[in-house]
Amino acid sequence: MTEQVTTGTRWRLAGDWFDVCKCAIPCPCTFAQPPTYGDCEGVLVWHIREGSFGDVRLDDLNVLMLGSFVGNVWAGTHTDAYAAVFLDERADEQQRGALGAIFGGEAGGWPAQFGAMLHPEMRGMDFAPIHVEIDEDLATWRAEIPGRVTAAAEALTGPTTADGARVQVHNAPGAEVGPGQVATWGRATVDRAEAFGFSWERSGKSSKHFPFDWSGPN
Repeated sequence: MTEQVTTGTRWRLAGDWFDVCKCAIPCPCTFAQPPTYGDCEGVLVWHIREGSFGDVRLDDLNVLMLGSFVGNVWAGTHTDAYAAVFLDERADEQQRGALGAIFGGEAGGWPAQFGAMLHPEMRGMDFAPIHVEIDEDLATWRAEIPGRVTAAAEALTGPTTADGARVQVHNAPGAEVGPGQVATWGRATVDRAEAFGFSWERSGKSSKHFPFDWSGPN
């Protein structure tokens, strides 16, 4: 990106991450196992509650990615990894550069580690209106890029789940946001994409929410 980025700009992002995907509930990827059907595709969403890249504030901005792969990412045996990324159109030029450096892996931290592991072929990048809604009690979460992507889910529940309780996993061996965070499981109510060669529409499959708290460049 820029000389400032490559020479170690300090940054931190904290917020919410969630996905919806084609796997059965719960998605085996979070348990470091192969996907339900041998391959996985879905929508990944980051909502930044608080963020900074040097002196550049990144609060309340969103990033969305479409992705697919075959095999087990965590075992290093996956193939055919593809992705497309949307950055929040509300970001100004400095913020766009910061988001690009962080999520592109150039600024270090967990995104660089995960990106090196997944190493997807990029199908495209665009700036778009990304609308994100996340209930404070994690009853539902949702993201939309009008006409291109919709991802929505409700918290997983069942006959033996206490009212208002959340189905959660601690110490997930394949946490997409990195170690130390708690997964809250959900059921996708909408999973639709039509962009950059990705095309699907389904519901009833896996979804999960993780908080994230990253920093770099280390």
